[in-house]
Amino acid sequence: MLEPFVAELLAALEIEDTPVDLEAVLGLAGVAAHSVIRPAAPVTTFIVGYAAGLAAATGQAAPAVAMRAASRVADEVARRHATEEATGATGAVGNGSAGNGTGETGQA
Repeated sequence: MLEPFVAELLAALEIEDTPVDLEAVLGLAGVAAHSVIRPAAPVTTFIVGYAAGLAAATGQAAPAVAMRAASRVADEVARRHATEEATGATGAVGNGSAGNGTGETGQA
């Protein structure tokens, strides 16, 4: 049921040749939902897609590399959040200079 919907959505957005690793997307959403709070799942996947698209569009990384890098960063942030919550530590929100998930630093 999900795969036909994704194919239809990709076609409607005129990006039907874009590979989507459903297992990776759903896995990241699960980590975010369980490490932070449920609404973090769609927000995290949106931000990862945006960051990866921006990195790919500006030539910072190939699309697949950008997606893997942004996903890895989001996974680390979500897991760190869960650890900090469990230990009572708090993390400050950065100023955008931490990078865009592709190994580059600067504003995303």
